[in-house]
Amino acid sequence: MASPQELQVQNKREVETKQESTIPARVFVPATDIFETDQALTVILEMPGVTKESLDVNVENDILTIAGRIDFSKYEGLQPVYTEYNIGNYSRRFQLSSKIEQGGISATIADGVMTLVLPKAEKAKPRKIEVI
Repeated sequence: MASPQELQVQNKREVETKQESTIPARVFVPATDIFETDQALTVILEMPGVTKESLDVNVENDILTIAGRIDFSKYEGLQPVYTEYNIGNYSRRFQLSSKIEQGGISATIADGVMTLVLPKAEKAKPRKIEVI
């Protein structure tokens, strides 16, 4: 077992779904970190090969859905000698609580790393109550 200071390899997890897909590609769950401050939640997802143009982020019925597609044409004709990761699309869904201000959610992506900022609703932010 690795000590707390050592990095450990994390394998990609394939999306487990009971739905039928019309897309002939594998879909993976992006590795995700979530951080919380008094003002917002920050969600960071790793999606190598995904660009801004091939990314869909939606909120519907309190479900945040992220889907990133890979341009497979970049890999046509290549014969891998050695690979450490599989190529595929990405998908992840999160149930949002009423403490998130859904209209204020923002998203950026750079170098395959997507950052979502989910601002907290005013009622969820800590505040000081003055005693009179």
